[in-house]
Amino acid sequence: MENQEWVTGNIKLTISGQPVEMELTVPANPIKPQRMLPIFQQMTNAVVKMSVDTIESDGDTISCKAGCGACCRQAVPISEVEAYQIAELVDAMPEPRRSLIKKRFAEALAHFVSIRWFDELTDLKDMAYEGTPGFSPAAFTETITKYMRQGIACPFLEDESCSIHPERPLVCREYLVTSPAENCASPTQETIKRVPIVLKSSKAMLKVGQTRNFEGLSSLMMIEALDFVERHSDEFEEKTGERWAADFFGQLANTEIPPNADMTKNR
Repeated sequence: MENQEWVTGNIKLTISGQPVEMELTVPANPIKPQRMLPIFQQMTNAVVKMSVDTIESDGDTISCKAGCGACCRQAVPISEVEAYQIAELVDAMPEPRRSLIKKRFAEALAHFVSIRWFDELTDLKDMAYEGTPGFSPAAFTETITKYMRQGIACPFLEDESCSIHPERPLVCREYLVTSPAENCASPTQETIKRVPIVLKSSKAMLKVGQTRNFEGLSSLMMIEALDFVERHSDEFEEKTGERWAADFFGQLANTEIPPNADMTKNR
């Protein structure tokens, strides 16, 4: 942001027993949380890279590459903040691409509503939350697998590659495998070897900036984003970049970072 004061500070984390220090520069003035997503994306990339470096040092190799879009047919849970960022991204697209992408979103959502997939998922989440004896992790896994079996690609998938790769959701950044790429077309615990990500930025992001629009929800699926934003006006509060960063890292570490955390202001 031009001619705006920024704040630079150091964040110290421990990842796999190793101390990690990151320098972040964030806006000093109050902003909506969507404006912080590029910073959270960069941080996620850094954490994922550390995980990749670890497994590669053990002799494993990442199988994921451009043109392998099997994982782009999975259910992708995103945060409320990311839903609005995705809607902004689509609205900024030129025609006729904007209309094409919106059509894909609408068709995908309509399909999963028609087969009552969302009802099934909600029922399972309710059972898990209430501790109902009938709930089982296997049933939840089966429901998630059912989504992928429909074969409906992410609206942003083009030629089996992500067309919004730099702006993709945090959870997409965290999904990497070392097992053969072809196994991802029909993944099971036995055939897929995921790269373990110690700090899940995507989970922390689910809690950041939540408004009353998100009450009763744990996440949204990617294909719900445009419909959700159309039905709910943006009610995000504005905070300084420093406070949004504190909220995010507090969720990431499951601890609260005090409001007077040491940051150095720069112009």
